[in-house]
Amino acid sequence: MPSFVNRRDLLKFGSMAAIGMGLRLPSLGMGNEEGILRNYGAADGLINLSSNENPYGISPKAREALLAALGEAHRYQYNHTNLKDFKKQLAAHYGVNEEQVLVTAGSGEALGLLPRHFNKGKLVTANPTFGILPATAKMLGQKVVEVPLTIDQKHDLPAMLKEVDDDTSLVYICNPANPSSTIVSPASLKNFCIEASKKAYVGVDEAYVDFLDAPDNESMLQLIERHPKVFVIGTFSKIHAMAGLRIGWVIGHASLIKPLAENYFIRTQMAMSALSMSAALASLKDPGWQKLSKEKNAAARDYTYHALKAMKIDVVKSYTNFLFFPIPNYKGDFAADMLQKNIFLRSSNYINGKWARASVGTMDEMKQFIEVMKQVQV
Repeated sequence: MPSFVNRRDLLKFGSMAAIGMGLRLPSLGMGNEEGILRNYGAADGLINLSSNENPYGISPKAREALLAALGEAHRYQYNHTNLKDFKKQLAAHYGVNEEQVLVTAGSGEALGLLPRHFNKGKLVTANPTFGILPATAKMLGQKVVEVPLTIDQKHDLPAMLKEVDDDTSLVYICNPANPSSTIVSPASLKNFCIEASKKAYVGVDEAYVDFLDAPDNESMLQLIERHPKVFVIGTFSKIHAMAGLRIGWVIGHASLIKPLAENYFIRTQMAMSALSMSAALASLKDPGWQKLSKEKNAAARDYTYHALKAMKIDVVKSYTNFLFFPIPNYKGDFAADMLQKNIFLRSSNYINGKWARASVGTMDEMKQFIEVMKQVQV
């Protein structure tokens, strides 16, 4: 029988996980050095709504590619015939040149290493936002300017732009936003990137862009050729359901990607397994599975959104695979108490009060989540 940790003990393992969520969570043991959450399980009924994972799993084609790659697992990536042009195939999919692509072991690796490159000036970002990049910058002693979200939990682009000056080395914006689940319009984001990039580099994290419908799903990749200080960060962890396989990328102007690769990523492809790379290529060729995951996510998300609204909870309209809602009147530790009820999610105190974030699971999981929410007063 597998061994699962006690509900309360689970909370001791979340310091690095919480940083990655962009959440400052006392309930997740931010001072605990044991770090990453390693143990949880569904065998005893636990529903994990904590990490914005895709509950429907990788595509059938990706699964087949993984199994096929197992037969060559004793070979290095560069000795796999189908992977020799991995970066070229990735570039072709996104409509860019190979020299504009930097492949990383998940977008988390890029977010942790980018501050080491852009370390000569301040970082401008939002608060709250996905936390790996700003947390790393602070750890390195870099000045970080965190601009509060608007009252409707969106990036305050005019306020952020005012903070960008000649001393700014990097602007980081997560769109769709994590943890707030909101978006800014492509037109406003495009204008922001163009203006901000006149003084600093601008990194747009598009981890959740695949959950958007047109015209909101317009990528900032369109800017990188004419505006060489704009770049985009992406991942296979969300719509492709490969969170555990660790495939990510940075796409930008060749003048940026070259020094990044030379300084930090020169051997990065060695950090990824041939199995992961094989699955990623296969997943790109299976848009039908991504469409199905997106549709199922939207159905479960919309059900949960309306159910929370019916309970008079002022949940933010979500464009992602998670929901963000205020818990201003909750007495105690919401995440810890929900864990006792078999629901694993995130909660935190922000400058505008107490909030919770719940990932969108399957429809059955979200129905169970709503039944539990009916038992609590937030």
